Amino acid sequence: MTDKGQFEQGHEIPVSHQSFPGKESNMPDPKPEFERIPTGDGGSKMYQAAGKLKGKNAIITGGDSGIGRATALLFAHEGANSLIAYLPDEQKDAEATKKRVEEIGQKCWLVPTDLTKRENCQKVIDEAVKAFGGTIDILFNNHGYQMVCEDIKDLSEDQWLHTFNTNIHPFFYLSKYALPHMKQGSVIINNASINAYVGRPDLLDYTSTKGAIVSFTRGLSNQQLSKGIRVNAIAPGPVWTPLINSTMGDKQQKSFTAPMGRPAQPSEIGTCVVFLASSDSSCISGQTIHCNGGTIVSG
Repeated sequence: MTDKGQFEQGHEIPVSHQSFPGKESNMPDPKPEFERIPTGDGGSKMYQAAGKLKGKNAIITGGDSGIGRATALLFAHEGANSLIAYLPDEQKDAEATKKRVEEIGQKCWLVPTDLTKRENCQKVIDEAVKAFGGTIDILFNNHGYQMVCEDIKDLSEDQWLHTFNTNIHPFFYLSKYALPHMKQGSVIINNASINAYVGRPDLLDYTSTKGAIVSFTRGLSNQQLSKGIRVNAIAPGPVWTPLINSTMGDKQQKSFTAPMGRPAQPSEIGTCVVFLASSDSSCISGQTIHCNGGTIVSG
C-alpha cells in the first residue's frame, strides 16, 4: 500500500523563503519525507528495516533536519543509536528528531554547537564517547552551508572562508578526533554533492568544498583501510530540504529538479547512507555513491 502526497514527475516546485539555516517545520508542501520511500508512481511506502545496524552507535552532524534527520530515523529503524550535532537555532527540529528516534525504540543524544570551531568538534566526539560507552561505530559528516552567488566578483572573501570553515574543516577535525575511538568495522561517511562533478557556477565556494570532500574521502580511505575502517561519500543531487528555501532565490528554486523530474526526498538519500554504514557495503571504500536523480557523472 502506498500513500500519495509526494513530488510527482514534473511537479512544480513550490517557491518559499526563510532565513538560514532553515527550519523543517517551515518547509512548504509537500513536506520532506524521512521514513517513507517514494515508489516511483507518486506514492510512497514505509522503509523496511532488516536489523542492519543493530547495536551500533552513530554520530550524525546536521542531524536535526533534511538528510541528517532521515539518516537518524532510518538508522534507528535498523537498530542504531544516534548522537546528532546541529546549530543551536535548530533546537526545535533536533528535538523532533530525537522524539521520533525514541518512538522507534533507539536512543538519541543532542549536541547543539557551532562546528566551525575545532574545540566544538572535539566536544561532539567527547560527548559521543561518553554516551556510547567508548566506541564510535559510524561517523556521518553531513552538515553544510551554501549561499547562492552568481559571479566570483560578488562572492565575498568572508563567505568563501565561512563556507570552507563549515563544509570541510570540521570533516577533518571530527574524523581526526573520532578515529582513536573507532575499531575494525567502523565507518566514516562524508556528504559531498553532485556539484563537485558538474561544477555548479552559482555555488562556487560550496562546489569547491564538495570537491575537497571527495578527495578527503579518497585519501582518508587509503590511509585507514588497513585498519579495517572504511571511508566513503555520497554525492546527492537536488534534495528537498530546508537548505533550499533558506539559501536559494526564486530562479534556483523553480529549477530545482533532477533528470527523474523531481528532487529527491531525504529518505532516499538516507537509504544510501544506511548501505554505506552497514556490512552490505563491506567491499566498498574510497568511493562516492551518486544519489543524484539520474545525472550521469564520471568519478
